[in-house]
Amino acid sequence: MSLAEESPGPPAPETERPAVEGGTVAAPAPAPALDRPARGRPRSEALERAIIEGVMKLLEEGVPFADLSIERIARTAGVGKATIYRRWSGKEELFVDVVRAAEPPDPPLPGTSMRDDLVVLLEALRQRGLRSRASAIMHNVYAQMHASPKLWAVYHSTIIQPRRHKAVEVLRRGQRDGEISPDVDVELLNDLFTGPMLLRSVMRPDGDLPEDLAARIVDTVLEGVRPQGS
Repeated sequence: MSLAEESPGPPAPETERPAVEGGTVAAPAPAPALDRPARGRPRSEALERAIIEGVMKLLEEGVPFADLSIERIARTAGVGKATIYRRWSGKEELFVDVVRAAEPPDPPLPGTSMRDDLVVLLEALRQRGLRSRASAIMHNVYAQMHASPKLWAVYHSTIIQPRRHKAVEVLRRGQRDGEISPDVDVELLNDLFTGPMLLRSVMRPDGDLPEDLAARIVDTVLEGVRPQGS
């Protein structure tokens, strides 16, 4: 027999034995759940807000988008570059979230009728127009987006296209429900609805944007595309 087998060594620490009740081994206590809510989310949101506000601060100071760097944004926001890259792939993606934060959120649709949904969508467009006129930073943001083809492409694909798709779906639903003629091109019709509002809010900065403008545009356009005899 080897020495290792002869020497018992120090006694192993006693482990707690499972309780026995009536000859049956009691089930061990369940392990802590692994899917409990992740901690630190408020901290994460605070960091994202600080980063977005850092970009806004630089824009307010007149820094062109081309001169914005992740390093400069991080320094202004008081965070590390890695903190930004964990959330955004680059400054274009970050800039789009800056626009989202500066714009009013997209409103929920009432769903009562095609006409009511269209009025809500156009009213949101009117509100964005008013906001861009009143906010120097929004004016700067839009100007810089138009000056950067890459930035405009990201903004168009992530914000403009989803909004357009939403409006076209409202029109398709109205067409299925018989609220507009079945032979109407809904893509073109959407342009007829949004065109007047964009013309007044963007192309004519001094154009009037009264509170009832959305309803007036919708009712005027619908008058020409309703099914005959309705």
